[in-house]
Amino acid sequence: MTIIKDSVRAAVVQASSVFFNRERSLEKTLQLTADAVANGAELIVFPEAFISAYPRGMDFGAVVGSRSDEGREMFRRYWASSVNVPGPDVDLLVETAQDHKVHIVIGVIERDGGTLYCTVLFFSPDGYLGKHRKLMPTGSERLVWGYGNGSTLPVYDTSLGKLGSVICWENYMPLMRMAMYSKGIQLYCAPTADNRDSWHASMRHIATEGRCFVLSCNQFVRAIDYPEDLCPSDDPEEVISRGGSCIVDPFGNFLVEPHFGSETILMADLDMAEIARGKYDFGVVGHYARPDVFQLIVNERDTPVAVLTGEDSQTSKLDKNDTAEGFK
Repeated sequence: MTIIKDSVRAAVVQASSVFFNRERSLEKTLQLTADAVANGAELIVFPEAFISAYPRGMDFGAVVGSRSDEGREMFRRYWASSVNVPGPDVDLLVETAQDHKVHIVIGVIERDGGTLYCTVLFFSPDGYLGKHRKLMPTGSERLVWGYGNGSTLPVYDTSLGKLGSVICWENYMPLMRMAMYSKGIQLYCAPTADNRDSWHASMRHIATEGRCFVLSCNQFVRAIDYPEDLCPSDDPEEVISRGGSCIVDPFGNFLVEPHFGSETILMADLDMAEIARGKYDFGVVGHYARPDVFQLIVNERDTPVAVLTGEDSQTSKLDKNDTAEGFK
């Protein structure tokens, strides 16, 4: 384990998307980034699906066995406001990270063909690092989001420390957490849409279990933040998502208590030596692991739907070990 910096000034943004409006959501992202950097932030974490919406309360016109024309149009609007990766929106975020010399972790809705993915993008002052696609959309999220796979489970070596992200209820997947711990994650970013009290118990547990800093990030959303024709309440000031963002140290202590009731930027100075102090008596993938009893196998290969292997194909040939057949 290497500690690169003694201290990291981290920011967690608690704010609402500009629903179904990619351009204005990006403008808001750039302004919030500038605000956080003005307060010394070296790492800024944005919520799940910040560009351009976590569609809380929307049913996309679906019941079992039927989808409505109105729901299809709602999905089209959502798709139109999503992000191509790579693409010009990613290029803009690269410029922002470079101009401000800051690391950015941000939840976006990524489109790939006709499918949308709940994705986190990572940026450093050197540029675009990569992405993580949510492995398992929860409940009705599965109607509008596709499934990620093991090819986007990164933990990046950065100048701040080992940086990765686990999205919302992925944090309740013990084996996924273990995969992150095995990569030495130190800055564990947990963008979410869960604003229940039980969430914070999980964040404290994960920080203690992984002996890492956990930066949990949720949106604060009022009815007025929705498009007028999709507003879920007659009261524009009704709170739809109350926030609850927080920052936790490797012993499970709140460095910043959960914040409710407003948009804000939460800041904390992370004493990176706390990670080593914590691992003294608990190393979840080291001296406490018992690999003679327990082992985890993680398939990090991409799983394309079509593998083109003909001589005239423009796609590189894949051998058997690069396909699902290789896992049988």
